[in-house]
Amino acid sequence: MTDAVPQIVLGTETEFGITVLNQTDFNPVAAASTLVNSYAGQRARIKWSFDEESPGRDARGFGFDLTPSFDMESGLVNVVLGNGARFYVDHAHPEYSSPECADPLEAALYDKAGERVLARAVRNAQQLLPEGQRFVIHKNNSDGKGNSYGAHENYLISRAMPFGQVVEHMTGFFATRQIFTGSGKVGSENGRPEVDFQLTQRADFFEEEVGLETTLKRPIINTRDEPHADPAKYRRLHVIIGDANLSEFQTYLKLGATAAMLEAVEAEAIPESLIMADPVRSVWQVSHDTSLARPIEMENGRTMTALEAQWQYLEWVAKYVSEADNGVIYGDVMRVWEEILADLEQDPMLVADRLDWAAKLRLFKGYRARDGLEWDAPKLRLLDLQYHDVDPDRGLYNRLAAGGRMQRLFSDEQIDGAVRRPPEGTRAYFRGMCVSRFGESLVAANWDSLVFDIGEESLRRVPMMEPLRGGKDRVGELLDRADTPAELLRALGGDND
Repeated sequence: MTDAVPQIVLGTETEFGITVLNQTDFNPVAAASTLVNSYAGQRARIKWSFDEESPGRDARGFGFDLTPSFDMESGLVNVVLGNGARFYVDHAHPEYSSPECADPLEAALYDKAGERVLARAVRNAQQLLPEGQRFVIHKNNSDGKGNSYGAHENYLISRAMPFGQVVEHMTGFFATRQIFTGSGKVGSENGRPEVDFQLTQRADFFEEEVGLETTLKRPIINTRDEPHADPAKYRRLHVIIGDANLSEFQTYLKLGATAAMLEAVEAEAIPESLIMADPVRSVWQVSHDTSLARPIEMENGRTMTALEAQWQYLEWVAKYVSEADNGVIYGDVMRVWEEILADLEQDPMLVADRLDWAAKLRLFKGYRARDGLEWDAPKLRLLDLQYHDVDPDRGLYNRLAAGGRMQRLFSDEQIDGAVRRPPEGTRAYFRGMCVSRFGESLVAANWDSLVFDIGEESLRRVPMMEPLRGGKDRVGELLDRADTPAELLRALGGDND
């Protein structure tokens, strides 16, 4: 058994689709830059420091690239928000990277806060457009023209856990969790077999089992070894196989089940490996099967459905959670996981108030019956896209939620609070509070450091290599006492964590 990480710190990164209606010379990079610059909430527009980043470093022990791939588009437009998140331009997309969170429910809340950040940025940016043009932002993963963009999850795990252990157990888990992580899509892409409707937006775009890429030859298990923390103690599992979810319930389950599964793998509490004969093929086959009844070929010659696999994972993980006495964090996740699987087993439409793909399917079946539409009808494609619009008045998900047809976990007041304030249990608290109070003195930032200019000859860097340090319990009193960044740095003792 490995030396366990005390607690899995987690968060999300979402690349949002962007367009400007009726703009003939639309440039996505320029539009995304305008959007990020238009956000009027608590923020600091500062340089993102790439000094400690190595996106080419591979968890398999090769491909060490100590020179970060600096993207000028990203570097030019970057803000750090008062809630500890990063909001910036990533290639041709506005991206919201949530602050580090200490549990799945908190992580789901700060993921949802990102939608509100984008919606508010749209309102401000809209004032810069000529009459007749309109910003539209989608929290989705496919433009229907062969392009896919990411919704990534990050989990801090122990460096001591062999990466092969992650590959062995998480490949099958990721392939089959699609039954409760998908946001649904009309049709197929990337040369996959034709299908009317599928569970996920991303499955068609995965082409390898294990690899370093995130935009080409996407792998089920991503090997980027960039912990943004003490590399001797931690690694960050960068999960790229997942959809951007609007359902609060679904995001909570996705993050919670995965975090609990990782803890169980690390504790060597998963007694058997569910290894598929062809994992890449199985990914899109699971996504294409809305009946959840299609058998998956396993390496040992057996077959099992994705639903059967998830029941098995739940049994193992729930046993670990009960015996490890960490039910405070994962007890409710186990309940939700079981309820979803039980409803999916009885009738997938029973989860249409909690899972995006089922909500979409129910909605689209209604339109097809009412208007006599074929699955390839342009109207259904348009509705598919409109489901993901972050505009509270235009997005179909938002309309369903407002009408009580989607279960919610958070009130509007809680989401607004997460937009303004950082989580209190991680280093995101220190980052967010420094942005809110001393943003004018910040010149650069990274997940694991802040750089201040306090008028001295040299800049002052504050490292934050421990994600579970820097919370309110550790630095809240120091921040309350400090009237200036210079006072804060003196209280911190210089360059100490």
